[in-house]
Amino acid sequence: MESFEAKLSRVLAERIEVVDYDPAWPALFDAESLRLAAYFPPSSIRCVEHVGSTAVPGLAAKPIIDILVGVDDFDFVVDSVAPAMERAGYDYFFRPELGDDGPRYPWFIGRDASGVRVSHIHVALVDDTPQWDRVVFRDYLRSDSDAALEYAKLKRDLASRFSGDREAYTLAKTAFITEALARARGRA
Repeated sequence: MESFEAKLSRVLAERIEVVDYDPAWPALFDAESLRLAAYFPPSSIRCVEHVGSTAVPGLAAKPIIDILVGVDDFDFVVDSVAPAMERAGYDYFFRPELGDDGPRYPWFIGRDASGVRVSHIHVALVDDTPQWDRVVFRDYLRSDSDAALEYAKLKRDLASRFSGDREAYTLAKTAFITEALARARGRA
């Protein structure tokens, strides 16, 4: 059995690649959402959202489908869903939301038959604002093509600079995302 440290090292070492938009991404989201039904009983899920760059038509992205699953309680996910998904080949982490000391949430990495990372499943409480900001950010990029183009350019640049450092890549996007969320809220 792989130790937590070995698993964390393995997933953090995976290279970052940003590719042109693939019109198959919405169908991949649909397929992965259907697969989740095998692990999450329908009554345990309040909503499922396609978030992240693959959810924005035309936007360059890492070819990884981000899915946000809304639940009322983490206990069932941690006790029942996580073990079943791990047995099915998903990597599972109870990861921090914001920095190492932030609140934690269940997070899964889905892989294809060859072991390539193809999905991230973020499980959030329905009243967890930082997690649901992913939907606000997605909708902002869908509605502002200039911002989407600027974000794509930033991501390509960061992927070339931090292709082997997922944490640095993610951290370097924070200022853009924070500013975009402020602009999105200013529209409301």
